[in-house]
Parts: sequence; structure tokens; C-alpha cells
Amino acid sequence: MGKIISVNVGLPRHVMWHGHDVATGIFKEPVKGRVFLHKLDLDGDRQADLTVHGGEYKAVYCYPGEHYAYWKKELPGYDLTAGNFGENFTTEGLLEDAIHIGDRFSIGPAEVVVTQPRLPCYKLGIRFQSDAIVKRFLASKRSGFYLAVTREGEVGAGDEIKEVSREPNHVSISEIVRLYLAKEHKAGDIEMVRRALQVTSFPESWKEDFRASLAD
Repeated sequence: MGKIISVNVGLPRHVMWHGHDVATGIFKEPVKGRVFLHKLDLDGDRQADLTVHGGEYKAVYCYPGEHYAYWKKELPGYDLTAGNFGENFTTEGLLEDAIHIGDRFSIGPAEVVVTQPRLPCYKLGIRFQSDAIVKRFLASKRSGFYLAVTREGEVGAGDEIKEVSREPNHVSISEIVRLYLAKEHKAGDIEMVRRALQVTSFPESWKEDFRASLAD
């Protein structure tokens, strides 16, 4: 199905941003060798604000390495390397339109399940020293996706990401982003939202938003 190009980790650091001291874990660096993947994070990796980052449904953030070519054109002043978008796994062969919430994969001895897209926060702006990158990232539809860990184990660059099972409700990460951004839902969208609500790994916070959209 795909593979890991780079495993990236980082501990929170304090930076000054718009005159404020901010703690952020968005600075990730590639790791050599293998790293243990726990239920909530990777060895050597932590998030600063656990109210919006990390946790069971955001144990690992994946970003397709294919998107780097796009961003190198969009951000010519930056020397982009794996981990620049705060991702734990820079991947190959796993694009958002082909990955569904609820899909399950094995990575070495570990197993994971896809939970949700990434919605960027202002800390992406800190990483790129630009507030504008947050809107540009969302508008690009190149969101990446989060994983929950269903079986722990060591992972490393070069590991194959093999499909274990495909979620029968088959709502892709791209569709979740489109539905989230849509000003109004068409008839086909409503049916898709209902399918998304059936996916057990889809976080309750997202389900609440989507239920509210059905009620509108």
C-alpha cells in the first residue's frame, strides 16, 4: 500500500511568537533507527498542548511526502525537509483521496487505524514564521491524517504500511475535509456524513460537528 519515508519526533520547546512565549511540539526531526510506537505517542515525541494535540485519536500524524513538491513551489524561500509540517511519519503511497477514516494498517509489528484529517492551528505559522501558512495549508486540501494505535511496536523509515482492512463506510480523508469546509451539504453529502458517523474510530468531536450540520 505505502511506506514510511521518515520517522520524525521532537520534544516541546518555547519560542517567542507575536510577543508571547509559546510552548510547541511542532518542530520534528528525522530519527535514525527504529522507534517504539506507544498507544499515545512515539519515543522521543511529545505535544505541548494536550487539549488539542496528541491523545488516543492523534497518536501519530502522517503527511504524504508527495506533497513536498507542491510546497517547494509554493514556499520557495524554505529548505523543506521531512518533518517540516509537524508530521511523525512522512509517507509514500498514501494520499488523502485513497485513505478512509477507519482504514486499518500494519506497520512492522504495530497496527494503526485512521481517525481524522489534520486541521492546522496557529503553531504551523510558528514553524514557518508566517500566519498566512495556516489558511494556505487548509486551502491546499493537503491535510495529512492522524492515526490511533491499536497495537504497539517498533517502527522505522522504510517500513511498509500494509492494509489490514478497509472501512466499509469508505469516507476518504479528502471528503471529510471537503464536508467540513462546505458552506452547505448536497443530498449526496448528507448520506456521506451519515456514513462517517458510523465509523467507530472517527472522534466524537468531529461527529458532534457533523451532527450539527445535519440538523441545520
